[in-house]
Amino acid sequence: MPIHDNLSAPDVIADPYPYFHQLRAEDPVHWNPQWGGWILTRYDDVQASFQDRRLSADRMSPFMAGLKKAEAQELQPSYQIFSKWMVFTDPPQHTRLRMLVNKAFTPRRVEGLRPRIQAVVDELLDRVIPAGQMELIHDFAYLLPVTVIAELLGVPARDHENIKKWSDEITLFIFGAIGVPDRRQRAQLAMVEMAKYLKAVIAERRQQPQDDLISALIAAQEQDDALTDDEIVSTCSLVLFGGHETTTNLISSSVHALLKNPAQKQKLTENPDLISTAVEEFLRYDGPSKSMVRLALEDFELRGKQIKKGQRLLLFQSAANHDPERFPDPDSLDVARQPNPHVAFGYGIHFCLGAPLARIETAITVNTILRRLPKLRLATDTLEWHPTIVSRALKTLPVAFS
Repeated sequence: MPIHDNLSAPDVIADPYPYFHQLRAEDPVHWNPQWGGWILTRYDDVQASFQDRRLSADRMSPFMAGLKKAEAQELQPSYQIFSKWMVFTDPPQHTRLRMLVNKAFTPRRVEGLRPRIQAVVDELLDRVIPAGQMELIHDFAYLLPVTVIAELLGVPARDHENIKKWSDEITLFIFGAIGVPDRRQRAQLAMVEMAKYLKAVIAERRQQPQDDLISALIAAQEQDDALTDDEIVSTCSLVLFGGHETTTNLISSSVHALLKNPAQKQKLTENPDLISTAVEEFLRYDGPSKSMVRLALEDFELRGKQIKKGQRLLLFQSAANHDPERFPDPDSLDVARQPNPHVAFGYGIHFCLGAPLARIETAITVNTILRRLPKLRLATDTLEWHPTIVSRALKTLPVAFS
């Protein structure tokens, strides 16, 4: 069967794993003419590429350079923010930002959120249990992480709806939403509004520091190399966006995975101590980050293919996480799987900063749902996934329980 290069084909969006298996077996370093870049699908290649200094995470600068002058000028306001996101920077700038943010985003601060996360999970379930049904994403999966990340940053609860609205618009550009012609302009408008809002919150914290991440970022200093105001705004917008979009998708895909695999659901229900290995398996099995983009900084050869300077590479984490050379029976869900060296959070210097928080939120959510909603079931036979290349996200997940 010929390899078809339409990454947004409905069958590939709905279930990308057969397509990944074909690519991995027949052409693991595949030139995709429709996307205009190389696609990597083998575990070893994807993991190594995350650490390859011949590849750059900065795809914003080349993107802007490829636009017409008028288009580039129009998008300058959002470019000034996106270009400072750690996920789009290389060393030494990435090293500097990461080191300063690590001082504020500490394991102790994240671990200390457990009681509050449990309380929010219970509050959200209390609201829906009397109805006997919910749309899990709208009624639960997005409300939990947006509440937690906003409180961690120090953003008032009354503004959560705006954060969600802005993040949804930014997603159109960052996740490459297909079929939305004005996604760049919509994302820019949302990014500018979010930045204006964050500048006001930061100004308040400068006057009255509190026990939150924004206050800690303001205080974070490395000798004379402190974060600038623009860098704090950019970092906070990244934390707000990344801190709930991907976790929303992880929670919904984890619940979906269990509902598709009732034996594994039963196993985890009877053995809640397996939740740590189960969360790692949810990340591997159908994680929220499908791929990441890198750019070649020089010419080099990979598996006999000639990669040219300036060309794009798509590192398919979802394909790597189903590589049978690394994971036995890769298409099966096994909540007790060990070892499980998945690359769902990336690898190397760009390993996801929010991974510990996402793991805690998912673990508490899944175990609480299994305990409080033991008869949870899908309330539909038809599910749709957002048509994006880089993320794996259900549009809705209707469920019922009694």
